[in-house]
Amino acid sequence: MAPTLTLKPGTSWGDTWQRCLAAAPEAFQDDRVLNLWDGTWHRDGRALPATTPVDGTPIAGPPRLDTTTAHQAVRASLDQHRGWRHIALPERRARVSATLDALCEHRGLLALLLVWEIGKPWRLAQADVDRAIDGVRWYVDEIDRMAEGRTPLPGPVSNIASWNYPMSVLAHALLVQALAGNAVIAKTPTDGGLACLTLACALAAREGIPVTLVSGSGGELSEALVRSPEIGCVSFVGGRDTGARVATAVADLGKRHILEQEGLNAWGIWNFTDWDALAPLIRTTFDYGKQRCTAYPRFVVQRSSFDAFLSVYLPAVRAIRVGHPLAVEHPTDQVPDLDFGPLINAAKAKELADQVAEAIDRGAVPLHRGDLADGHFLPGQDLSAYAPPVTLLNPPSTSPLHHAEPFGPVDTLVLVDTEAELLAAMNASNGALVATLSCDDPATYARLAPQIRAFKTGHGRPRSRGDRDELFGGFGASWRGAFVGGDLLIRAVTEGPAPERLPGNFPDYHLMPT
Repeated sequence: MAPTLTLKPGTSWGDTWQRCLAAAPEAFQDDRVLNLWDGTWHRDGRALPATTPVDGTPIAGPPRLDTTTAHQAVRASLDQHRGWRHIALPERRARVSATLDALCEHRGLLALLLVWEIGKPWRLAQADVDRAIDGVRWYVDEIDRMAEGRTPLPGPVSNIASWNYPMSVLAHALLVQALAGNAVIAKTPTDGGLACLTLACALAAREGIPVTLVSGSGGELSEALVRSPEIGCVSFVGGRDTGARVATAVADLGKRHILEQEGLNAWGIWNFTDWDALAPLIRTTFDYGKQRCTAYPRFVVQRSSFDAFLSVYLPAVRAIRVGHPLAVEHPTDQVPDLDFGPLINAAKAKELADQVAEAIDRGAVPLHRGDLADGHFLPGQDLSAYAPPVTLLNPPSTSPLHHAEPFGPVDTLVLVDTEAELLAAMNASNGALVATLSCDDPATYARLAPQIRAFKTGHGRPRSRGDRDELFGGFGASWRGAFVGGDLLIRAVTEGPAPERLPGNFPDYHLMPT
């Protein structure tokens, strides 16, 4: 009989919220979170109800601004930008460094907020906070070299990002953009991360960083956050449909932009025999339920190796641990080391279940379907946002799972017999952020890898977004605008000597970094 689990003492949402009120009383009130603009925290906007994906209980919801107030916030950010861009670099560096020290002090609380707001297991929540802090520290150390001969943009940088990495993607970007001399604006992701970002921005604002943080629907705020003439650059991370609308807007305006969009990242298996090396990597691809832009939801496998592939794949996927990120057997136990917890919300879990069912009805073969009954949950817990791992063979071409990223714990396997079929299957989504090719012969890898339409391709190892000096971008429809990472992130949010062509994927040219 499985042991009865209980919530780890001191980790409840109520406990977490009280810690937020104590850590940043200027940004949190008893019943809501505030918006930050014009250097002041405002009790404006209409606060919407919200629930945690962890167990469906209520948490703080976003205070959504209207279009008029959003425009006021953008104009105020331009005023901040005009002053900040003339602050000497040593002073900017000192203020960003002080912000990082404050983030370190509140590391545990930031991670706990990520658990409750977006369902990250504790290990991954801590890693998200640490990557943000460590990544920005690298830029603090390197900024003199990167910023030499460059100036801030004419206006602030506007950031619209998805909910899955509030710290290591969004907070990281804000601080590096500010370090480079820009005022920064962020819209809180619609689906989660509000309180975590609010705390991070409160700590930055205390150090004099010119940050604006507002909540609202993308449709209502896009006129202000994308089209406003005051905006110097738009940075977007999200899906292709929304990204396409943002891309159209910035192209019409000729505005600097960084648009990271989804793609179907694929892992190819071709003339490969080192199965012992592959086995431990498969389970890691399910971290955070594949809710990340660099997840690998597609395996393209040489038919003649399929039996050997399954002999390592199936044990790995059967070992995946799913459950409540803060449930323990004894109060003194450490929180569980899970592969993933809930999806971002119950609607996403239902959507994914419907897609799986539809794909099977149309001919996909279910190779593995996990069972939440085997999960790590509290008694009577709401499981509506949870989805077990699923593996499908040969999803039909009419299924969204054939060509689009599921953004959930669903793998699709495609069998191929020729190199041409391998490449076609790996390039099914017209561009991707990352890919991997497992093959024994280095010469074969060197010949095939350039034909895979991904910005980064690993040889038998997964690739990630990267940190510090590692560059990041995408091919095809997975990326529009300037590439980032390392020196390129600073170049993307500053101006150099004219004429300058930034590495990136633009309407009139595609330029890879040298």
